[in-house]
Amino acid sequence: MKKLRLKKGVIIGAYLIAFSLTGMGAYFVSQNMQSNDPQEDIEYVNSSIIDDKDIEVIKEEVKMIKPYTNDQVETLKYFYDYQADNASQEKSILYHENTYIQNSGMDFGLADTFDVVSVLDGTVLDVREDELLGNIVEIKHDNDLISSYQSLSEVKVKKNDTVKQGQVIGKSGTNTIDQDMGNHLHFELYKSGEIVDPSKYFDQVITSEATSDTEKNTTTTKEETPTEEEAKEETE
Repeated sequence: MKKLRLKKGVIIGAYLIAFSLTGMGAYFVSQNMQSNDPQEDIEYVNSSIIDDKDIEVIKEEVKMIKPYTNDQVETLKYFYDYQADNASQEKSILYHENTYIQNSGMDFGLADTFDVVSVLDGTVLDVREDELLGNIVEIKHDNDLISSYQSLSEVKVKKNDTVKQGQVIGKSGTNTIDQDMGNHLHFELYKSGEIVDPSKYFDQVITSEATSDTEKNTTTTKEETPTEEEAKEETE
């Protein structure tokens, strides 16, 4: 029986095919490993989400309202203005015990008792009773403003209370110094410690500032893996 022998050329061809297949397999494996390399395409955040430098000022514009809501309430006396004409000044003079007194605020009246409201948001600074002026409520607001509500028959707030604009703080009444006015509210306004004409502030914008943190859009950079040459240079 004869033994089969492969020709020399066939053996060499088989070796070449096996070698080629091995090389191709190694190449595909290396490519797959590179594509799955966790070091590739990693993105890092290089800036904070909230930066203190981006705190911006937001201006809230609020109009000061009058210290009452009943549209039937009338103005009885005005703030005394030294530069006003004689007719206006006559409407700004109070008379008490044979003495003429320059009005330091405004007086609002109605035959019936009416609600007295806060002209702005604020904090109750003081609540007290005065022999001449009756019950008094003082409220501190932003921008160095203080409002004073006098001749109240009822008081619905207490010291250190936080009040909102338009909130009822009491009811109109009478006092000793303005008896001829009957039921009314005497209102005064102070700016930085100085008494001012309330009529110049009613329905005017009172700007208060508040700060708010704004978020920045995060920026990302792609960190590249250093080459072997760069790594050697850093080591040296």
